[in-house]
Amino acid sequence: MKVCGVDLKGNDAIVCILSQDKGLFNIPDCRVSKLSIHDANDKKQLIKFQQTFVKLMQDYRVDHVIIRTRATRGKFAGGATGFKLEAVLQLAEELHVILFSPTDIKASLKKSPVPISIEETELKKFQETAFITAYAYLNR
Repeated sequence: MKVCGVDLKGNDAIVCILSQDKGLFNIPDCRVSKLSIHDANDKKQLIKFQQTFVKLMQDYRVDHVIIRTRATRGKFAGGATGFKLEAVLQLAEELHVILFSPTDIKASLKKSPVPISIEETELKKFQETAFITAYAYLNR
């Protein structure tokens, strides 16, 4: 199974593609590490963001898109743009989107901790949350 972990921060969708086959994990090279939008109030940009994301998932034959959810209120609440991007991805008929809460991620990691550090994966540091989201989903 191949999944794409997504961490939405501000105007960015940070992605990490991860696959698992017979207990072995693989992080394929991906042409992008994040997709950005400049104006979330512009309908054309939202549509272009969605189309670009769908094309990326199709090109890499991703089975599931796993989005790390954010709180709607409080100190760690997500911003309006992040929620718009989340909705745009959820509404894409070509994608199988799953929302994965930080609580579920933490429970999965407690059961099956990440065996390597982010530095050993050759991913960029800012992709760590997306990687952990994908890893935790595959080990739920």
